[in-house]
Amino acid sequence: MSTTNEGREIEGSLATEIKLYYDLHLPEIQPAPLLIALHGYGASKRQMMREARQMAPANFAIAALQGPHQHLKEPRETGGPLRFGFGWLTNFCPEESVALHHKALVDLTDLLAGDGVVDPQRVFLLGFSQSCALNYRFVFTHPGHLRGVIGICGGIPGDWETSAFYKPAETSVFHLAGTRDEFYPPERVADYAERLRLRARQVSIESYDAGHEIVPTMRRDVRKWLERQANQ
Repeated sequence: MSTTNEGREIEGSLATEIKLYYDLHLPEIQPAPLLIALHGYGASKRQMMREARQMAPANFAIAALQGPHQHLKEPRETGGPLRFGFGWLTNFCPEESVALHHKALVDLTDLLAGDGVVDPQRVFLLGFSQSCALNYRFVFTHPGHLRGVIGICGGIPGDWETSAFYKPAETSVFHLAGTRDEFYPPERVADYAERLRLRARQVSIESYDAGHEIVPTMRRDVRKWLERQANQ
């Protein structure tokens, strides 16, 4: 609070609610294993659902959740529509974005499990790029909530070794990296296996001839990994 001759200036905040949107695919047989798929910066739930459908086994339910922060993706062309992308995190009060991400995942899982359409003991989380480190934050802040987590072309939390929030979890991790990824090059991810093993039950890391993208060999390996993990 600051006081001037003209009066006072006060910075405050309001607690309010927002809606988060998701697309849902359900197999014929339920309750089913669940894959929650989160897009990267600038993408959307629709794009991530297309990717997840190519990675999840046929008997899986898939929920593609959309990030809360909308932004203009590219300028309007003459006569063309505006295009928007979505993100999970902002520089302003990032801890609030992290808390929102955590609550959304808990609420979505509880909703689908409560409706009897998914098996709460076989829930998996997948993230690409920006959502990857956020997902690792969630998994090890809520041990026991997920059976497995998949990170593609992303990072691990910057406070991984120092935060008191993270706990060991009986969760398997599959991290996929591209050898030509300009954001997460091999030298940056070289120690990820060792660092993730500090808290994960099991860690698998694979490298692919890829940039910052999801390639067919990644989709194939994610599907195989999910099949093995869901049947354990």
